[in-house]
Amino acid sequence: MEKINEAVATIRRLSNNFLPEVAMILGSGLGGVADNVKNATYINYKEIPDFPVSKVAGHAGRLVFGEMRGKRVMIMQGRFHFYEGVSMQLLAFPIRVMAVLGIKKIIITNAAGGVNRSFKTGDLMLITDHVNFTLSNPLVGKNYDNFGPRFPDTSEIYTPALADLARKVAAENKINLKEGSYFFMSGPCYETPAEVKMIEILGGDVAGMSTFPEALAACHCGMEVLGLTYVANMGAGISPVKLSHDDVMETMALI
Repeated sequence: MEKINEAVATIRRLSNNFLPEVAMILGSGLGGVADNVKNATYINYKEIPDFPVSKVAGHAGRLVFGEMRGKRVMIMQGRFHFYEGVSMQLLAFPIRVMAVLGIKKIIITNAAGGVNRSFKTGDLMLITDHVNFTLSNPLVGKNYDNFGPRFPDTSEIYTPALADLARKVAAENKINLKEGSYFFMSGPCYETPAEVKMIEILGGDVAGMSTFPEALAACHCGMEVLGLTYVANMGAGISPVKLSHDDVMETMALI
């Protein structure tokens, strides 16, 4: 809690005590969304005590504060990942910082590989649930009762009311919004064809290397959560080509 409070104090000082209403986490190649923030203030992760620093291409590694569509927002322009050697507990750190800052709603985005064979590259998917295949969990260890209970309910991690709002907005803007479950894998390698087949059998619609830790931590903190996936490629065994991060970034640049 001392580390969290120190990070919060630093953010408040550097953002001139900005009071965000909504948080966003932008996944690989989605950092350009932050360009729409008005009256923006930027804080690099390295300026915040104990905040991890992302080293993956496509992740700017900074917080953006300002206004978007009439809402005061705090945006993580880039994230860090379990496969970078960041512990699950540390992946929950920024979410708990957000909670202390008073944020009640969070939008978590990612780029992932399509497993559902009715999907195609470029689709947008509403996350309705997830599967954690790593068997590791950001809530392992000491529980902080001021954030949430020792044994939190996870039947509705992704808030139904926000999902309904996403469906409404998608329909109004004629966006073909897919829906499905996000399958969390540790990475950093892409899944093998056999693993993709397994994910398909187990009910996963996309596979990715993020989102689960933040979503679970946000749920534990009592936040409302909206999850969105951009299908950046189709999984091995479905896609006829070999996968690479450069290709993913090229696909994301087309958004």
